[in-house]
Amino acid sequence: MPDPRWETLADILIDHSVRLQAGETLLVECFDLADSTLPRLLVEKAAARGGIALVETRDARIVRELVLRGSPEAVEKWGRIDRARMDQVQAYIGLRGAWNISEMSDVPPEKLDAYNALYQKPVHFERRVTHTKWCVLRLPNSSMAQQAGMSTGAFEDFYFDVCTLDYAKMAKDQAPLVARMDAAREVRITGPETDLTFSIAGIPVVPCFGTMNIPDGEVFTAPVRDSIDGHIRFNTPTIYQGASFDGVRLEFRAGKVVKADCAGGDAEKLRRIFDADEGARYTGEWSIGCNPKILSPMRDILFDEKIAGSFHLTPGNAYDEADNGNRSKIHWDLVQIQRPEYGGGVIAFDGAPIRVDGKFVVDDLKPLDAS
Repeated sequence: MPDPRWETLADILIDHSVRLQAGETLLVECFDLADSTLPRLLVEKAAARGGIALVETRDARIVRELVLRGSPEAVEKWGRIDRARMDQVQAYIGLRGAWNISEMSDVPPEKLDAYNALYQKPVHFERRVTHTKWCVLRLPNSSMAQQAGMSTGAFEDFYFDVCTLDYAKMAKDQAPLVARMDAAREVRITGPETDLTFSIAGIPVVPCFGTMNIPDGEVFTAPVRDSIDGHIRFNTPTIYQGASFDGVRLEFRAGKVVKADCAGGDAEKLRRIFDADEGARYTGEWSIGCNPKILSPMRDILFDEKIAGSFHLTPGNAYDEADNGNRSKIHWDLVQIQRPEYGGGVIAFDGAPIRVDGKFVVDDLKPLDAS
């Protein structure tokens, strides 16, 4: 008998995350899954609600070969075919197992650039993100448990705890933060090796409570494109395009990354990411993380960007929901945790602190620390 927690998660995905309606088509895309329980439940529940489920299974090792060996013409055709399918679906759920998070680490940068431009951008950034009700999540396995430094059993318990929160309560608790971000003009962030200012005036604010990612718990907007000035050190390890980086440090001038370095990882590869296109040196998202059950980084951005007491800043493409006009084939969430054990820090709106050392300091936001 399947673990009943899968049933709970499947119901959240169908009814809360993508809100599947009768007559709608759902695409379930599965990457490196060892267990078919969740996709089978999603097919069953989609049919029960009068929907149509399509399922695609992928192996990251095969994707690597397609990217590595494919000519630009081949990758463009692959993207064109998959975009045509995405045009016909109203909902999308991405289930990612990720046996090896470094699978793409040895693919040459020019091949990754072609994949991002000719596949990821048209299929996902331009179509899936903007025209479907979508949700992406990782599924627990021993590789993820190892990343988190936990036993497999302990990690599974942690996984279901953080993924099956009361998202209706989270939505209610996020509303005051949305209002404060809507009203704010200037943001200042200070902390160890960090002093950054930017404007969010006029940019929409989007609360995230289980409708695009599971686990969830963030509220995002975007800096006015040319407004960021200062410097920042991110204290959360990160994986991007299969490569690992620690202690990423960026310096901004008039919105543009003018200097990039890292304490760990290939600094030249880091800089090549920012040279992917003009928009790669500008920022497309800024978000405050507030999932109270996620406390430590595990090099998995779907978890790390929601860490309690964190925020992330994202060089690259802006989302349509909070659009500052920046366009790029990259979108790289970089996380700083501001709780005391990570060095502390302050977020202030128009000169008034709203979070200090990872805890909200105004009464209407304090429920977020315990959602």
